[in-house]
Order: sequence, then C-alpha cells, then structure tokens
Amino acid sequence: VQLVESGGGLVQSGGSLRLSCAASGSIFSINAMAWYRQAPGKQRELVAGMTYDGDATNYADSVKGRFTISRDNAKNLMYLQMDRLKPEDTAVYYCNAWTMTHVEVWGQGTLVTVSS
Repeated sequence: VQLVESGGGLVQSGGSLRLSCAASGSIFSINAMAWYRQAPGKQRELVAGMTYDGDATNYADSVKGRFTISRDNAKNLMYLQMDRLKPEDTAVYYCNAWTMTHVEVWGQGTLVTVSS
C-alpha cells in the first residue's frame, strides 16, 4: 500500500482546507485509515481516524466539530475537511493506514500553515 497526501497550503485563521490521501497498491488489505499531524517541536498526534468501510470514526478533542474525515472507496481516496482553522492547527499532516496483516503505512506528509 502506498499513500500520497495533497491539499496542504497556507490559509488564514477561520478558513478552510481539504486534504486528500490517495491510496494505491493492495487497497483490499486496508483495515483502517487515519490522519495524524506533527507540529514543530511536538509529537505526532492522531487527528481523526476511520474504519475502511466508514462505519466508525473518531476525532481528537481539539478538532471535533471543525474537521471531518471521509473516504471515497471507489476512487481510493480519503479526505480531511478542515473548517474554522486555527493557528494551532499548523502542522505537517500525514495519512496513515493499517492493513489486515498489521502493517502500518505512512504518507510523506503535507504542510498546513494557518496564519493569524
């Protein structure tokens, strides 16, 4: 499985961005996917996750009500809609997947910068 993120950029506080994660390879083996982020000088943290069938989702408290994770399995894409962005959302955002054989896969990351 390979993951490629896109959609990052510079946005003003209060604005919106949508990140995309394109999955390729053994898509059938993916069990769950998630978005993580890592801000400068901080540890990588979970932002939002979902089972591959979309039946279950979870969000970090800091993004609940502002971010929405979704997927389009027909296009092998996962999204993170980010609304009402804050400067503290500035980070490199990573796409993550777990396969049914317990292999963890990461994308290369996409930078989101929120200006105040």
